[in-house]
Amino acid sequence: MYLVSIYFDEKADARIRSYIKQVAKHTGNGYMVEDEVPPHITISAFETRHEEAVIRRLQEVFPTLAQGTVQWASVGTFFPSVIFLAPVVNQYLHGLSETIYESISGMEDVSVSKCYRPFQWTPHTTIGKKLSKEEMQQAFAVLQNSFSMFQGKAVRIGLAKTNPYCDLISWEWKE
Repeated sequence: MYLVSIYFDEKADARIRSYIKQVAKHTGNGYMVEDEVPPHITISAFETRHEEAVIRRLQEVFPTLAQGTVQWASVGTFFPSVIFLAPVVNQYLHGLSETIYESISGMEDVSVSKCYRPFQWTPHTTIGKKLSKEEMQQAFAVLQNSFSMFQGKAVRIGLAKTNPYCDLISWEWKE
C-alpha cells in the first residue's frame, strides 16, 4: 500500500502529538507513540506494481500544489478501534484529493482505495489506533476534556510505502 499524506507546521504538529500522547498515557495503548506515527492526513491510498512510474508522476505534481490551511473541528471514530481528529473539508483539502486522484488513477496498474476517492474520502488525523472498547471510551474522555477547535498549515506532502513504513518522496512548501 502507498500513501500520499500532508504534514503540518510545528505548532499544529505539537498540538496533535500532545493529544496522541495524552490518549496513549490514559489508555495504556502506545501504538501511535511506539510506532512514531507523525501527525498527518492521508490524501490518497493505493496499490501499484509500478512504483517508479508513480514516483515520477508525483514528482511532477507535488510542486504544482500549494500550502493550505486545515481546521480540525471535531473528534470522530472508525469503529471499532480508531479515534481521530476530523478536519473541516474545505476547498483546499478537496482540491488535493481531486488533484492526486486525477494524477494517478488513470495510470497502469494503480488501484486507488475506494475510501480515498474524491467525495468518498473521510479526511482524518489519527490520534489512537487498535484501541479496545474500553480504550476507545477512555480516549473519548481524554479528548472531551482537552480538545478544542484549532487550525494549522500543511507544510509538506509526501509519498510513503507501508509494511514496513518507508518515506519515498516529499515536497516542502514555502510560505
